[in-house]
Amino acid sequence: MQVLVTGATGYIGSRLLPALMRRGHQVSALTRPQSARRLAPGCRAVIGDALDAASYALAIDGADALVHLVGVPHPSPAKAALFRSVDLASAREAVAAALAARVKHFVYLSVAQPAPVMRAYVAARAEGEALIRASGIAASFLRPWYVVGPGHRWPLVLLPAYYLLERLPVTHEAARRFGLVSVEQMVRAIVRAVEDPPLGVRVLEVPDIRCATDQDCPPVSP
Repeated sequence: MQVLVTGATGYIGSRLLPALMRRGHQVSALTRPQSARRLAPGCRAVIGDALDAASYALAIDGADALVHLVGVPHPSPAKAALFRSVDLASAREAVAAALAARVKHFVYLSVAQPAPVMRAYVAARAEGEALIRASGIAASFLRPWYVVGPGHRWPLVLLPAYYLLERLPVTHEAARRFGLVSVEQMVRAIVRAVEDPPLGVRVLEVPDIRCATDQDCPPVSP
């Protein structure tokens, strides 16, 4: 498949590019000139601005999938304004680019929702999902809460609490929805979503993302 990744040099994107290429996909990455050298070898650089659809729409014409990973790093309540000016604004431009380029499948990194905390962040991602739904493009929404990996391991101290909460009927559903996922699980889930596009809109919650291998998981199509 021909796949464009935005946010390709970020925490997940930098690991996703080689994973897609290992499986034989032709991968392009939206990047600014100064970041092109950070892309994985063999990845095609599409020079453009995530906040300006016109800067890259022509370069992705006819792509099979657009994987949108752009977002403010290390989200916190103090970054509420940035969630709208970066996360939501880039999603809006990515939808416009996907429509102009006739992209067949939009893969969107969203967040677990509804949520009692980080409301501005969740609201921006929910609005991003709504924009994609309204576009009519087939889409996959991935909804992790916290992605654990190198440099992002502090939530592991919460694992005993998660273990208990997932086993109590009153907290079971919420504990699973806000569970931890590893960056490796995120990459595998995105690759699986790219390779098995839905006919409409598909939502992958934490339990879906956690599936360790294709054999462990049910098919992701509706």
